[in-house]
Amino acid sequence: MENIKNFIIQYRGAIIGIIFAIIILSTKLYMLIIGIVVISICAFIGNYIQHNKYEVKEKLKNFIDRM
Repeated sequence: MENIKNFIIQYRGAIIGIIFAIIILSTKLYMLIIGIVVISICAFIGNYIQHNKYEVKEKLKNFIDRM
C-alpha cells in the first residue's frame, strides 16, 4: 500500500496529464486546440511580416535566388 501511495505522489502530474489527454481525445477537443494553435501561429507570422516587411522581402529574395 505504501508503494502505491509513493508511486501516486511521485507521478501525480503525469497521471493528471494522462487523464486530461484521455478526456481531450474522447471529446475531440483536440481539433479545437489544433485550430487555435494554427490561428495563433498564422497571426504571429502575419504580424511579423507586417512589421518587418523589408527584411522579409530581402530574405525571401535571397532564398529564391539560391534556388
